[in-house]
Amino acid sequence: MSLRIKFKIVTPEKTVFEAEVSQATLPVTDGEVTILPNHRSYIASLKAGEICLKTDTGDVCMAVSGGFIEFNQNGLVVLADTAERAEEIDIERAEEARKRAEELKKEKIEMDDSEYARVAAAIEKELARIKVGRKQRTRHGMKIDQ
Repeated sequence: MSLRIKFKIVTPEKTVFEAEVSQATLPVTDGEVTILPNHRSYIASLKAGEICLKTDTGDVCMAVSGGFIEFNQNGLVVLADTAERAEEIDIERAEEARKRAEELKKEKIEMDDSEYARVAAAIEKELARIKVGRKQRTRHGMKIDQ
């Protein structure tokens, strides 16, 4: 019986992280799912949020903005639209991007459904980045200006 999961997260640009983990918690459209070794096969849509992994060296957290996950035979592959490790997130830049998206949403009184969905997804992505980035800095005792 295997006690490890072969985890890999890729975006259209690169492989963001690849390692053996003991547990993975992911944001899916139905809520949140935690995958442990020997979990049944599983496929789901990924939504914007935080992925947390338990490794031998500690927790690894990432902000993601959507995609798909597939778990089969202790292999977990995440195909993400975007993914960023917590320590790489620039909170100030994420806040600025969220504000720009909010302003665009306010300016566009008459938006078609696809444009509204795009703006809403951008806001959701930046909120996830901010949450994950702040959580990482709080864990490591860094001061965060509000």
